[in-house]
Amino acid sequence: MQAQRILKPIELVKKNAEIERLGLEKQHPEASKIEALRVNALVLARQIDEIRCSSAHDLADLLAR
Repeated sequence: MQAQRILKPIELVKKNAEIERLGLEKQHPEASKIEALRVNALVLARQIDEIRCSSAHDLADLLAR
């Protein structure tokens, strides 16, 4: 029970820090460029994951033969 009481304030501090960071990012003069880069990075990461998964499936198929 004691651990739960300690974690809640820590989680609250982390959430408040994240909210403040996001607010500062939106005020940045190049916030739209930052957001575009973030979106492009997520798309690229998904594409990499798709390639890795398809390669793993292809390799598994070859090994099964």
